[in-house]
Amino acid sequence: MKTNNRKANSIAIQFFCFAQDSRLDEPVLELPPLKVKDLPVMETNEPEELYRVVNSMVKGAKSSSGVIWNTFDDLEHMELLDFSLEFQVPIFPIGPFHKHSDNSLPTIKNKEDHITTNWLDKQDPQSVVYVSFGSLADIEEKEFLDVAWGLRNSERPFLWVIRPGLVRGAEWLESLPCGFVENIGDKGKIVKWVNQLEVLAHPAVGVFWTHCGWNSTLESISEGVPMICTSCFTDQRVNARYIVDVWKVGMMLERSKMDRKEIERVIRSGMIDGMRERCLRWKERANICLSQDGSSSKYLEKLVSHVLSFDY
Repeated sequence: MKTNNRKANSIAIQFFCFAQDSRLDEPVLELPPLKVKDLPVMETNEPEELYRVVNSMVKGAKSSSGVIWNTFDDLEHMELLDFSLEFQVPIFPIGPFHKHSDNSLPTIKNKEDHITTNWLDKQDPQSVVYVSFGSLADIEEKEFLDVAWGLRNSERPFLWVIRPGLVRGAEWLESLPCGFVENIGDKGKIVKWVNQLEVLAHPAVGVFWTHCGWNSTLESISEGVPMICTSCFTDQRVNARYIVDVWKVGMMLERSKMDRKEIERVIRSGMIDGMRERCLRWKERANICLSQDGSSSKYLEKLVSHVLSFDY
């Protein structure tokens, strides 16, 4: 949300850093608190074409009648202010979107929903490690096995969402060692899908190991659940940096350094428990923003008035 020149410089750095691994931990001075490795890299053989696409998106936003944001003012006040000053269009941060309706949690549950909820109900408060890497990322078999053994060896109860196709070259759980699922018993639960909003709101969930997609990030913050951050691509790296260094509600577990011993160490770490109070404060601030006199509610009213003012 800086100037156009800064955006152009950042994009140039993205492609330069592939050949400059020694610079990956350097700060991006134009975009604090980001490091070079946090930049939203999009691998391409045509960087000039990518720049044209990004530039077109920026021009489109600047010529729009306004921009609606799935965030809340308290969380990103300075970033929203920077955007507003740079783009000179009305902004409407009315998030978190998923909290606007009491009907966000479906009333009809399938069999797997019931099994998951029943398992969570049997766990101690704030004890469960919830693991989900989103709907797009895939991982190598070695990474998958490191995650499996890291969770198992942590001796913490875990709920792990493994969607079909998560592991490259595998349909679902074939890569797990023979007897692994039976060995973990009731200590862990592996499923193909969960209602994430319901899981994060459950009192048994103590930490969310996430790919740091924006929806997942905002849902976790809104429920006061700290995060373990393993980003995969694009904006996820930026989100992870903010989670860890700005909002201070998570720990970084970089994919390049992820092995079973490090996974076990991070999960066992008391640092996550120490972040819970700060997470709950963010949850409270999100709820205040959604209250009748809160910023998100006021921006929603402004958005309605703005749309009604258009000459059709």
